[in-house]
Amino acid sequence: MTMREALSQTNPMAAPEDAPCKWSRSPLDYATVLEFQLEELKQEGRYRYFLENARCAGAFPYTQARTPSGEAKITVWCSNDYLGMGQHPKVRAAMHEAIERVGAGSGGTRNISGTTHYHVALEAELADLHGKEAALVFSSAFVANEAALSTLAQLLPGCVILSDEKNHASMIAGIRNGRGAKIIFRHNDLADLEQKLASLPLRTPKIIAFESVYSMDGNMAPIGAICDLAHRYNALTYLDEVHAVGLYGPRGGGIAERDGVMGRVDIINGTLAKGFGVMGGYIAASRTICDAVRSFAPGFIFTTSLSPVIVAGALASIRHLKASNAEREAHRDRVAAVKQRLAHAALPVIAGPSHIVPVLVSDPVRCKALSDTLLNAHGIYVQPINYPTVPKGTERLRITPAPQHTDAMVDTLVVALEQSWRSVPV
Repeated sequence: MTMREALSQTNPMAAPEDAPCKWSRSPLDYATVLEFQLEELKQEGRYRYFLENARCAGAFPYTQARTPSGEAKITVWCSNDYLGMGQHPKVRAAMHEAIERVGAGSGGTRNISGTTHYHVALEAELADLHGKEAALVFSSAFVANEAALSTLAQLLPGCVILSDEKNHASMIAGIRNGRGAKIIFRHNDLADLEQKLASLPLRTPKIIAFESVYSMDGNMAPIGAICDLAHRYNALTYLDEVHAVGLYGPRGGGIAERDGVMGRVDIINGTLAKGFGVMGGYIAASRTICDAVRSFAPGFIFTTSLSPVIVAGALASIRHLKASNAEREAHRDRVAAVKQRLAHAALPVIAGPSHIVPVLVSDPVRCKALSDTLLNAHGIYVQPINYPTVPKGTERLRITPAPQHTDAMVDTLVVALEQSWRSVPV
């Protein structure tokens, strides 16, 4: 049944097809229309079910989850808390200290009593991490991307944003909300990017927006080469390092730091919620760029600032990972072990250089069934990834090994995947 047929059934006096926006005085059954849309999602295997769980403090990657068969202790293999820093003793202690010192909330926007010592210290720490003059903290990296890109597009007259075709939804939203010109270039394709840059006048304001680690495939951008093109064609570079900060580079500054090109990137977007294990997002850039976004972006101006408790935890995490490579080294070891074992098991892993380990399923219904089987039969949680997060036909299980996953956990995961792959029909 099509949407129009559903509407006709709920409102028989609806206008004919050539006048879709004109309804009769008969009331429209809004709930039925929305239920129809939800049912379509379920039939396509794209409906998202939440797993209710309670992380076990100090015992990552275990969580206590509510499954169809009841309460169960399960092992999480799909967390974005890549290093388990959300459970680190220093992070938890800093948050306890902050709540005793200043209370729970920030009390307002950054302009209205919401700028605390913790916020100022965190922005200084982030600027130092990325070798920039300044940083600006947001409630999430999604908001940071949307606010920064949309604001810059509006402040730079005639600005054209060149966007990698696989950029995150937050970057796409920012580019769209900037209401300026945009050009999409093929994923990580330097020749295509250069051709599109060369088609624009040299004096036209340009921003090249791309990511360092693409989180669904696990591949990486050629950051240095993109910076070369930006310099040649007079463009700013905007790099999303969300899936890399904390994990790569000698101090956790991301792929740009690892590759020695961080100083050549104009604007870096990062998160406090993945490698650093807490919550929030940010940009790091020149003082002028940060001040412009701070002064004009509605997503910054009108949002209550992060709780100082959260900021204190992020601050502790960043400071620890700047000085400690132990977590990154253990993480690399676990990623290599999982990739090697899955390859030996002949499972369809999408090869890539990063810590993301996607197992290609290519069918949304089967992907959900595999996830359910892993959870219910083996006590393993790997969330199915379906459209629109990934293109239709490329559905997958996205595995993210952490330093806390033991050899025994890796063995259990691989055996469970092999058994589930055989038992769940294609």
